[in-house]
Amino acid sequence: MNLVDLLGYFGAFLSAITFMPQVWLAWKTKSVGDLSIWMILIVVTSCVVWLIYAVNVKSGPVLAANLIVLALSLLLLYFKLTFKKPE
Repeated sequence: MNLVDLLGYFGAFLSAITFMPQVWLAWKTKSVGDLSIWMILIVVTSCVVWLIYAVNVKSGPVLAANLIVLALSLLLLYFKLTFKKPE
């Protein structure tokens, strides 16, 4: 693995963890009322497209980042659909 690959994986890691604070807060508070379901669906769709691209160009960093972001986005979607709305 060369320096460019390491840089790619580091960038992928940073991109992937951007959703972690939101997922943690949503899980902790059981509240996702301020999150737009459309934003979550766009991110999920974007990740699927990036995953198709990553597989076709054999890009490990793009694949890794989007697998993690997809998992976190699906978790947020699950929270959005299951947590009760505050009254």
